[in-house]
Amino acid sequence: MLDARIKFRHLQTFVEVARQKSVIKAAGLLNISQPAVTKTIRELEEALGVAVFERDGRGIRITRYGEVFLRHAGAALTALRQGLDSVSQERSGEAPPIRVGALPTVSTRIMPRAMDLFLKEETWSRIKIVTGENAVLLEQLRIGDLDLVVGRLASPENMAGFSFEHLYSEQVVFAVRAGHPLLSDKQSLFSDLNRYTILMPTRGSIIRPFVESFLIANGAGGVPNQIETVSDSFGRAFVRSSDAIWIISAGVVAGDVEDGLLALLPIDTSETKGPVGLTVRTDAIPTLPLSILMQTIREAASEVAKKL
Repeated sequence: MLDARIKFRHLQTFVEVARQKSVIKAAGLLNISQPAVTKTIRELEEALGVAVFERDGRGIRITRYGEVFLRHAGAALTALRQGLDSVSQERSGEAPPIRVGALPTVSTRIMPRAMDLFLKEETWSRIKIVTGENAVLLEQLRIGDLDLVVGRLASPENMAGFSFEHLYSEQVVFAVRAGHPLLSDKQSLFSDLNRYTILMPTRGSIIRPFVESFLIANGAGGVPNQIETVSDSFGRAFVRSSDAIWIISAGVVAGDVEDGLLALLPIDTSETKGPVGLTVRTDAIPTLPLSILMQTIREAASEVAKKL
């Protein structure tokens, strides 16, 4: 636990004395008196319970305990300065944008509410949100073109170097226009699927394996008339103007269903349920604005989870 007696001035003074190897020189650079420097070092030593400097002839030298503490004290001051600089840059609009990759399932269901909460924090940060296939977004995250990906958990072989934080679980649904013939069909829905155009997730999408396994398990593996797409705008427009069936994550069409523009076929797809959450690089240290954004995404996801 951090000793409450250790303040910023203790770290700053200690690092400067260690750098200059002189109390007098450190006092001049810090613009404080020599006795004030000596007193501050003594306070630090009392808090640590060890000596960090010892006399060396007419000068001083750092002890082995001081060497150990210096590595951490220097890193702490550097991190603090970076944090202050980041806030200053954010306020002036000079900081790079926070780059978020959002899969379609969260673009409409989570991100609008998360952004509303984030803007209320007044971080003055610029946000860049991109969508696309899971594989593409993860590759952009891996090379540093994105800071965060929000969506379904990727397969284990694609998660090397990443960490995932689970927010909630979501399943695939079969969405159609309001008044679609299959909504009133009393026969087996799977036997009638081949009569309609099916909008399928692309082969690079995270939910494609779930969809294929589900269709095969229900005797509808061969879909002759299909269109592959991850475009929610195209899918929404095409399904509303035709009798096509859209196999998609529930979050993408949740708003359309609530508004009565689309409807869900009465098919039990609970076995396609999968975790949705935050994916980041394990070696990345989130900036303060990114940490705040991640928290607002958690809050927005919590609101969604309560409705599921």
